[in-house]
Amino acid sequence: MSEKEIILTKEGLKKLEDELEQLKSVRRKEVAERIKQAIEFGDISENSEYEDAKNEQAFIEGRIMCLEKTLRNSRLIEDGDIQTDKVSLGSKVLLRDIDTGKEISVIIVSSAESDPKQSKISNESPVGKAIIGQPINAEVEVVVPSGRRVYRIISIEK
Repeated sequence: MSEKEIILTKEGLKKLEDELEQLKSVRRKEVAERIKQAIEFGDISENSEYEDAKNEQAFIEGRIMCLEKTLRNSRLIEDGDIQTDKVSLGSKVLLRDIDTGKEISVIIVSSAESDPKQSKISNESPVGKAIIGQPINAEVEVVVPSGRRVYRIISIEK
């Protein structure tokens, strides 16, 4: 089975690379030092500090492996790949809720860099799936946790 390609924006790629570097160069050393100190306390069979540090070490190593896999399978989306006639990965989209008139702006990204707090939604999310490939003025119906919503695509930018 081949690995799933992960498409990243320049910003998303840099964020993942920075996190990987931080984990490898800083966090690994910090946890190794905690483990060393915990061992110096003596009997590790009942040492909660040692257990915590070992668990954190396992988490960090797992995250490093996950990031390395993501980066290995990633492809950088170029500005030329981002369309303005229809919604695509990397598009900045202005949506209007037909019922409320409220407008929201979202950027369509892969699930690897999805961050709803930053208005970055995954192309695999309900809204992302509904609008991907749609042109300006298209109306899309989306099933969200709070029910059904209908959005009109107002604008699409790079």
